[in-house]
Amino acid sequence: VQLQASGGGLVQPGDSLRLACAVSGGTLDSYAIGWFRQAPGKGREGLSCIKLSDGTTSYANSVKGRFTTSRDSANNTVYLQMNSLKPQDTAVYSCAADVLGRCAAFGWDYWGQGTLVTVSS
Repeated sequence: VQLQASGGGLVQPGDSLRLACAVSGGTLDSYAIGWFRQAPGKGREGLSCIKLSDGTTSYANSVKGRFTTSRDSANNTVYLQMNSLKPQDTAVYSCAADVLGRCAAFGWDYWGQGTLVTVSS
């Protein structure tokens, strides 16, 4: 299983950005895909999860209402739409797959490389 995250960049506060996680290999319909971020000097934070079996989503309180995760089944891609971005959203964003489709805090089996999001005026 391979995951490729993309879409990061430099944006201003209040802007929107959409990240993409291209997933290949395995039985994708049974997976859960999570988005995570790690800010400089901080630990990794789980942001969202989507179960590819039925589209069920869940979010961390820190991003609920601003971030939305969705899937494009035809292209095996999961997106993270980020709105109203703040400087504190600056981090390296990564996606991960749980082959058992659990959306749990632990047990992520495969990770993609990160994409840097910088929110600054």
